[in-house]
Amino acid sequence: MSTTLAERLGHAPDARLLIVNCDDIGSSHAANTASEAAMRAGIATSATLMVPCPWAREAAERFHDLDVGIHLTLTSEYPTYRWRSLTGAPSLRDAQGYMPRTADELWKQADPVDVEAECRAQIDQALAWGVDITHLDNHMGTLQVNAALFPIYVKLAREYQLPLRMAGATADERLGFHGRRQCDEAGVFYPDHFSFQWGTPTAQVFDRYLESPRAGITEVILHPVEEGPELAAYDKTESWIRTHDARVGVDESLKARLDAAGIKRVSFRRIRDAMRAS
Repeated sequence: MSTTLAERLGHAPDARLLIVNCDDIGSSHAANTASEAAMRAGIATSATLMVPCPWAREAAERFHDLDVGIHLTLTSEYPTYRWRSLTGAPSLRDAQGYMPRTADELWKQADPVDVEAECRAQIDQALAWGVDITHLDNHMGTLQVNAALFPIYVKLAREYQLPLRMAGATADERLGFHGRRQCDEAGVFYPDHFSFQWGTPTAQVFDRYLESPRAGITEVILHPVEEGPELAAYDKTESWIRTHDARVGVDESLKARLDAAGIKRVSFRRIRDAMRAS
C-alpha cells in the first residue's frame, strides 16, 4: 500500500488535516491587512502572493515570518484597477496594456513561452524579496484548469520543488487532462482535496466540510479584504465575498468547531518539506 500524504507529514492515514489559504495578498493594502489578521489571530495557515500587484512589496514585508506561496498571476480583472506583467510580453497584454481581464481572454492570446517566462519572473522576484516560498497556486485558475498551460504549472513546481494547489479528484476527471497523474509522474505533491466555489459564502463551505470531513489534506481558500473605501473603489460587484471572508478568517467560533472536530490545521510548508525530502 502506498504511503499517504498525511503519513508523509507524520500523521495517521485517516487524519483529517486542513489548509486554509488566503489568496490575493499583495492585491491591495486592505487585502494584506485582513489576510494577516486571518493568519496571525484566525484560522488561516498560509497565503499566496500576487507579485505583479501594487501592494506585493508590502505583503512580502508584512508576511516575512508567515507561510507564503506564489499566486501566479496572468489576469487583471477589475475595470479600473489594473496591473501589468513583469516581463511586458505582448501576448500577456490587452488593448489597454494590462494583463487580460478574464481567463478566456488570456487563453485566446497567450503564448505558452511568454506564460512560462512571466511565471518564472514572478517566482524569482519573490525569492529576491526574501520570500521563503511554500507552494504555487494561480489566480483565477488560469494554469490549473487549462490543458495547454497546465504542463507549465507542473514544470515550475518540479524545478522549484514546490507543491501545487490542485483541483479535487472529481474535478480533475472532469477536466480530462489527468492533472493529478501529471503531478504524480513529476514527483510534485498536492493536497488530497480542494473545497471552494466562487460566490458560495465560505462559511457555508466550512459548514459542509464539518458535516463530513474527509481523511487526508483538504485545502479551503479565503479571499479576505478589509471593508472600507479602498475595496469599495476597486471592487464594485463582489466586495461582499471579500469582506465576508475577512470575518470568517478571524471567526473564533469556527476555530473552536474545527478543534472540537479533531481537525488539525497545517500549512503547505510541511508538504513542501516532505516533497523535498522525498
